[in-house]
Amino acid sequence: MIKRLLIANRGEIALRIIRTAKELGIRTIAIYSEADKNSLHVEMADEAICIGPPKPSESYLNIPSIMAAAEVTKADAIHPGYGFLSENPTFAQIAKASNIKFVGPPPEVIEASGDKVIAKKIAKEAGVPLVPGSEDSLTFSEAKEIANSIGYPIVLKAAAGGGGRGIRIVRDDKELLETMQTAMSEAKNAFGDERIYIEKYLINPKHIEVQILSDGKNIITLGERECSLQRRHQKIIEESPSASITDSERELLYEYAIRFAKL
Repeated sequence: MIKRLLIANRGEIALRIIRTAKELGIRTIAIYSEADKNSLHVEMADEAICIGPPKPSESYLNIPSIMAAAEVTKADAIHPGYGFLSENPTFAQIAKASNIKFVGPPPEVIEASGDKVIAKKIAKEAGVPLVPGSEDSLTFSEAKEIANSIGYPIVLKAAAGGGGRGIRIVRDDKELLETMQTAMSEAKNAFGDERIYIEKYLINPKHIEVQILSDGKNIITLGERECSLQRRHQKIIEESPSASITDSERELLYEYAIRFAKL
C-alpha cells in the first residue's frame, strides 16, 4: 500500500495526481525547480522539496536529484506523470533498485514500447496487423530494396522517436540517400540514437490510439482517441471516441491493443 507518494512532475498533471492521492488517503510530496517555488502544485501537496535550478535538465530531468528527494522525504512510491522522465526506463529501474514503487510500467516494458523497432517485432509476434515496411534499422542499400518492394512514397522514422519527431517522407530513389542521412542526423540529435526504419507512407490515414491500463495482472482498455488532425506530424486535436470507426472496428482495435500489451 502506498503511503507517501512523490510526484516527479509539475503543473496540471501534478495537481491531478495530488487530488487523486488525497482521495485515496495517500500523503503527497511535490518537487519543484527554483522557478516553480510558488506554483499551485507546490501549495497543494502535503510536502514539497526543491530539486534544482529552472532548467529542466537540472531539475525535472535530473534523476539523481529526484531520487535524493525521494530518499530525504521517505517516499515509498514515485509517480512520473507524463512527459519528462515518464518514459525513461533508467528512471524506472533506479526507482525499483531503490525499493521505491514506480507508478507506471516496468522498466523492460518502457524500453520495449519506446523502441519502435522492438515494438513492431512484438506486435508482429502478437498477430497485430502492421503497415508494410522494414522490421529493423537498415543501411541505404537495404532501404532502397525495401522501398522498391513496397512502393513509394515511403516514410522514414526514428527507431527511438516519438511525438512526431524524426519523420521524413520519401517519394523516389533519388531522394532516398539524402533524406536518410538527414533523418539519421535528426534522430541522433533528438534522441541520441540514429537508427531509422521504413514504413509505407499512407495518404490521408486515420490516426487512432487505444488507451490501456494494467495492474500487472489484468489489462483493460479505456477507450480510443482519434489524433488524425495534425500539423507537421504533431497532433492538434484529440477526439474521443473516434467518429471514424464502427463499433466492430473499435472492438477489433481494443483486442489488438490488449493482445500487444500481454506480450
